[in-house]
Amino acid sequence: MSAPLTLDGVACMRGGRLLFEGFDLRLAAGEAAVVTGPNGVGKSSLLRLCAGLLAPVAGRVVAPSRSLLGEAAALDADLSLGRALLFWARLDGARDAARDRVAAALAAVDLAVLGDVPVTMLSTGQRRRAALARVVASGAALWLLDEPANGLDVAAVARLEALVAAHRSGGGAVLIATHVPLALPDAQAVTLRGPAAASC
Repeated sequence: MSAPLTLDGVACMRGGRLLFEGFDLRLAAGEAAVVTGPNGVGKSSLLRLCAGLLAPVAGRVVAPSRSLLGEAAALDADLSLGRALLFWARLDGARDAARDRVAAALAAVDLAVLGDVPVTMLSTGQRRRAALARVVASGAALWLLDEPANGLDVAAVARLEALVAAHRSGGGAVLIATHVPLALPDAQAVTLRGPAAASC
C-alpha cells in the first residue's frame, strides 16, 4: 500500500521563476507536515503540485487520494450549501454514501443548520468552514490545507485542529501551509526559503 504522499526531487516554477527544487517529502498514514515560509516562496504552489493542479518541472509527486482546501471555497455560490457539497462528494467518488458524508461533514464543522442556505449567503468564516467540509466529505486519505485557519474564530480553529487529529488517527495524512500556529502534535516542520533551500 502506497503512502498518502511522496515527493522525490521535486522542482516547481511559476511565471518563469524557480520557486524550489530538489524537494523531498514523504507522509505516511497518520502523519502531518506544516509548511511555512515568507509570502511568494511557493507554499500554495507546493500544495497545488500535490493536488495535481500543477506539474513539477522535475521530480515525482505521488498522492493517490487527495483533497485540496485552497484560497477559494470552490463551491457553486448559486446552490444551497448541502447541494454544493453533494456535487463534490459525488465527484470525489462517494456516490453511494455522498449524502451521509455531506451530512457528517456539515455537522463536523458546525454548519448542519445551514445546509439549505445558498452558498452566496454565507459569511467569510462560514465559507471557510464549508470549504473544510468539502475536504472532510471527500473521503480522501491526504488533506492539503492552504491557510485553513484564515477567517476562523477561536472555536472554529479548535474544531479544525480536532478534525485534523481525527483524520490522522483514522490513518489519514495532512499537509498544511499556514501562518497561524496550530496544535498539530508530532507534525513535520517544512520551511520553504527559495530555490534549493527547503528544509524538513
